[in-house]
Amino acid sequence: MDIAALKAKYPGAVTFKFGDNARLSAELIALVRAGRKTATCGALRDHEAGGEALPEVGRRDIALNWDGSPAFVIETVEVTRKRFCDVDEAFALAEGENPDLAGWRAGHEAYFRRNGGFDPEMMLVCERFRMIEDLEAQQAR
Repeated sequence: MDIAALKAKYPGAVTFKFGDNARLSAELIALVRAGRKTATCGALRDHEAGGEALPEVGRRDIALNWDGSPAFVIETVEVTRKRFCDVDEAFALAEGENPDLAGWRAGHEAYFRRNGGFDPEMMLVCERFRMIEDLEAQQAR
């Protein structure tokens, strides 16, 4: 299904990519498909001043592969804002990328340093979601 058809099926859907490079994006998409990744976060600064749309509870969004093709559709189930230093282990583990909070902090600090800067007090937008439609699995049928 192409993006225009998906946006017609899911009015208000926003398209987005996980990660900041092809390798990371593929890894994160695989974690979502495996059911290990049910949360994500981003710097609040990226949503301010006309940046990326903030996630909204109940909205269904289209995750894209790095090449821009649709991968799956998620539904946001929770959105919170918290400082990087206040992220707890439960949320870090829900992101599915690391076995503990220390690993999450190291990986996310590196990510934020690559993408606009890092401060332990920086505000994050933390989102929990569920996958509702795996578009590549449908194409494989």
